[in-house]
Amino acid sequence: MNLNTEKNDFINKMNTYGGDKTPFLFIIDFDSIKPIIIPISEINPEEIIFQTEILDNFNRNEKQYPKEFTFEKFPISYTQYKKAFDRVMDNILSGNSYLLNLTFPTKVETTLTLMEILKYSKAKYKLYFKNQFICFSPEIFIKIIDGKIFSYPMKGTIDAAIENAEEIIMSDEKEFAEHNTIVDLIRNDLSIVSKKVRVSKFRYADYIRTNNKNLIQISSEICGELPKDWHHNIGNIFGKLLPAGSVTGAPKQKTVEIINQVEGYKRGYYTGIFGVFDGENIDSGVMIRYIENIDGELYFKSGGGITSQSNPEAEFQELIDKVYVPVF
Repeated sequence: MNLNTEKNDFINKMNTYGGDKTPFLFIIDFDSIKPIIIPISEINPEEIIFQTEILDNFNRNEKQYPKEFTFEKFPISYTQYKKAFDRVMDNILSGNSYLLNLTFPTKVETTLTLMEILKYSKAKYKLYFKNQFICFSPEIFIKIIDGKIFSYPMKGTIDAAIENAEEIIMSDEKEFAEHNTIVDLIRNDLSIVSKKVRVSKFRYADYIRTNNKNLIQISSEICGELPKDWHHNIGNIFGKLLPAGSVTGAPKQKTVEIINQVEGYKRGYYTGIFGVFDGENIDSGVMIRYIENIDGELYFKSGGGITSQSNPEAEFQELIDKVYVPVF
């Protein structure tokens, strides 16, 4: 498969639909090799269900509260995780990367179907795709509103039940350095496609309720100004910004190479992005909090950022903590 051909194809489609002001859904995998671009008018709601903050196709007449359910997780061993962690750390200490988002799939067993998890979940961005995967993500990739582009990188997670949890994560030097690195990376990315880029809000807390614990996650807001003809260049904008910096690391290109070497599996649509163009504006999310149906078994993919200050046991626990469904 010619990766450049696939990437050029989705870029051209997005540019065309944007220039025509045709509303469309886009789902782009981590490697940009299986992008899906569909006009909203052509979506079959029995196969694809999506929710963003500006547009969705949910059936509001259906019950949206959860039934009794079980949810068990079977993560990889710490030994397996530590082996990959050590390879990442070797690259960091060698100067090849200074932040890398390390991820793994966790097998899960639940009495809920993918469709039920999607309907019952509380999240900014939700996507069901043909019983192949679902996503219920709290993380914005970019928004474009009235010619301004916004990004909200999310880095830093802690159990909200810990006493003084927000104070602890806000004062943690490792978490600060990791978040600051991603903010700097996203600011540089936005500078490629827009002008007057600035960090408008730095490190604020989001509270997320889940089926087994509540979490605090730390985000920032970065914004810039696009040229007036940006509708005709939607594909070019996304082509230059992908893959998302918050789920790769820095420097981005070299870090992606290391990810492909150490993770030992294909992310697929996990940590890709999806979103909508409604004819005027764009809203999109990063495909984290993601469950995939692989040969009839469910796998929840999760991970976290590794820096020179990372503790492998703490990072392994964060990977496990992120395996949840936001049902309450």
